[in-house]
Amino acid sequence: MKFIVSSNTLLKNVNLIGGVINSNNTLPILDNFLFELDGNQLTITGSDLETTISTTLEVESNDNGKIAIPSKILTDTLKTFPAQPLTFIQKEGNTLEIVSEQGNYQLAFEDANEYPQTPDIEDASSTTIGANVLSEAIVKTIFATGNDELRPIMTGVFFQANADVFRFVATDAHRLVKYTRNGLEDLQTAEYIMPKKPLNLLKNILGGNNDDVTIEYNNTNTRFSFQNIVLTCRLIDGKYPNYEAVIPKENPNVLTINRNLFLTSLKRVAIFSNKTTNQARLKLVGNSLTISAEDIDFANKAEERLPCDYNGTDLQIGFNSRFLIEMLNNLQSEEITLEMSEPNRAGIIKPVDGLEEGEEILMLVMPVMLNA
Repeated sequence: MKFIVSSNTLLKNVNLIGGVINSNNTLPILDNFLFELDGNQLTITGSDLETTISTTLEVESNDNGKIAIPSKILTDTLKTFPAQPLTFIQKEGNTLEIVSEQGNYQLAFEDANEYPQTPDIEDASSTTIGANVLSEAIVKTIFATGNDELRPIMTGVFFQANADVFRFVATDAHRLVKYTRNGLEDLQTAEYIMPKKPLNLLKNILGGNNDDVTIEYNNTNTRFSFQNIVLTCRLIDGKYPNYEAVIPKENPNVLTINRNLFLTSLKRVAIFSNKTTNQARLKLVGNSLTISAEDIDFANKAEERLPCDYNGTDLQIGFNSRFLIEMLNNLQSEEITLEMSEPNRAGIIKPVDGLEEGEEILMLVMPVMLNA
């Protein structure tokens, strides 16, 4: 087995899939990339058993074969080369030789037959969505997922497709984000929960891509295919909670405010908040919003007053400032609304502007009990 490939092209492709490899794999073979050569087509695969990513690129070769190459030493070596062709030659004794303009390098490779096979997705349903839509949906929701392994369904993002609407929902029980795209074509009905790790990998790969992504899925696995990339992962097993039931429908108290003004004020005031609760108090009277925070243990206190447009009764309500800041950071609108009803009921954040046609986003944040 012998092939010639550009060092830059190879580095770009191993970087695309390298994020899937864990630093402490239970199976030593998973510390490797699987290289499969079929003529001038080289397919490189990385896996952690739960998620598998493959990328295919063109090389100069007429050979066939497959080997498992240590991922770290290969990636570290490729990073040091200036742009140039590299020749890879399989030698006897499970040795791989890399020939560059600077010299020769040899490393031991593993038996490719030990590498776990990518699961087939039998009886799969399929749908297609734009890479930019999928990337935006992941960015807008993934930050709201939970980390509690005892509630695995909340550690992922809920994908829900129906006719021409695709919804993406994430919640950790303290906050919830629902991102909706309307007007999409030929969507098959689907409901499944995607884990966080493959979504982060997809987010990094899809950035700036305008191609279509084909999504195939069954009850246990899903596969995303686009350009020369294929990502396959195991779905989170379980039924997602009825998220619509927790979104309050009657919210007569509506605050409209400049997003950046609100965000920068919160960031300053939050510095003085209690580090356990991160509590920020919002006091709404007339067209004035007062944001305050206090840490009694250290005698720290801050208060700011902002102009706003407020329709509703006078209200004081507390929120976790970290959650509010994260939500506002993940919006691009110039103005937002914060809809509220009572101090003990959830607030709803929505962008006023900056959305594409057919795009909707709703962010829910639960209140925290105010100190007297």
